[in-house]
Amino acid sequence: MTEQMSNHSITTANWKSYYELCKPKVVMLIVFTAVVGMFLAVPGMVPWQPLIFGTIGIGLAASSAAAINHYLDQKFDAKMARTKGRPLPHGDLNGTQVLGFAFTIGAIAMLVLMFLVNELTAFLTFLSLIGYAVVYTVYLKHATPQNIVIGGAAGAAPPVLGWSAVTATIDPHALLLFLIIFIWTPPHFWALAVARREEYAKADIPMLPVTHGAEFTRLHIVFYTILLILVSVLPFLTGMSGLLYLVVAIGLGFGFLYYAVLLKKTADDVIAMKAFRYSIVYLMVLFATLLVDHYI
Repeated sequence: MTEQMSNHSITTANWKSYYELCKPKVVMLIVFTAVVGMFLAVPGMVPWQPLIFGTIGIGLAASSAAAINHYLDQKFDAKMARTKGRPLPHGDLNGTQVLGFAFTIGAIAMLVLMFLVNELTAFLTFLSLIGYAVVYTVYLKHATPQNIVIGGAAGAAPPVLGWSAVTATIDPHALLLFLIIFIWTPPHFWALAVARREEYAKADIPMLPVTHGAEFTRLHIVFYTILLILVSVLPFLTGMSGLLYLVVAIGLGFGFLYYAVLLKKTADDVIAMKAFRYSIVYLMVLFATLLVDHYI
């Protein structure tokens, strides 16, 4: 009886560890923006096949990239308080298990997208996976303080993937959605990096606040937030979205700017974390508004 309970606990722990490898909160946001891209691609209802299989394929590919990131970053994760409890540095899983899991779900993702969605989406998703899991994690993250700016292209791809899943094309409106997330990424991640700059320095990761200082980074957060406000109104200016979206986008943008300016003035790491959390809410509400505005 005791042995059965022990085995059950181990199995449960393993499943929780595999689930954690997928970075579920990040993947949920990725999938959400991809699904919004699907709905914006058509005037009516999205056909069921690209909606279901596109969502599954993109979600699995993002989870695969997250797991590979865990594997490649395990030495650095062990040095940081924020990440030392992850499955690999904590010893819950080994490298072989993580890679096996990552390649299995990655292969399933590619097969689903290739044969049940379309080849363009499979190709773009594969590029995004490699861009994040390999190019960003292996090279950019450790090579330049502009790592998150350049590497943000992979994270900005989901709306384009969702759009192409439905239309098998790369539409200019989809690229507008890409641009919004691309500009959103630096102030989002730099807010976290400012608050955790000592951990990044300890792990020898050249994030902007480590190489150029927290004050320089806070200034850039303000700059990118202003740029984000300008970029976020492009869907309205191009006729993609209506007045509801414009009002919400401007309101959300100035909310983000409030935190950015407050962070610049106070140099308070608590405010940095509040700005980081607000940025997540910002993106979710912005894309939800795009979706609602599309159907009214």
